[in-house]
Amino acid sequence: MESSPSGVERIDSFALVCYLPGELGAFLDRLRAELVTACSARSHVTILPPRPLAGPESSAKQQIGNCIPEYQPFRVHLGEVDVFPQTKVIYLGLSLGSDHLRFLHDSLNVNALSFDEPFDYHPHVTLAQGVDPAQVDEATRLAAARWSEFSHSRSFQVEALTFVQNTSVNRWLDLVAYELGSLAPVQK
Repeated sequence: MESSPSGVERIDSFALVCYLPGELGAFLDRLRAELVTACSARSHVTILPPRPLAGPESSAKQQIGNCIPEYQPFRVHLGEVDVFPQTKVIYLGLSLGSDHLRFLHDSLNVNALSFDEPFDYHPHVTLAQGVDPAQVDEATRLAAARWSEFSHSRSFQVEALTFVQNTSVNRWLDLVAYELGSLAPVQK
């Protein structure tokens, strides 16, 4: 495996995400850190959940780059706090934009990015995972209370997607960003 500039070992786990921008993203970053103090991941919607690659990294990047120009930016509106029953992951559902995200997911989950995912794709924003099962209800109530206090827009425009890779210390590295509707990737 390759090392990142910080010397951390990269592992064969890649994902495609859309980071949440502005005040919405900053608020959810703070909420994530409040719910799980060790959480340092930026708030995002995942388009392709973590996976090993079915081909070389360069092929995966090229596949995304070839596909992304076909898609125009679109709006996503965040809904309510909920919990996945099987995994106890606390998340925000989407009230607008799920169809676009599912289409993107299904279009990209082929060739070098193909992966038989353990769960059906369900667009969402993760707020907390790995919470002690005895604390999930309390953490869910706290997340819902904080979310109800958020007075800014709960929607955002999906304009760029970022291809990321995990490391041996579970820190995700941004590899390349792609603008929807654009032929040129925005290199990181």
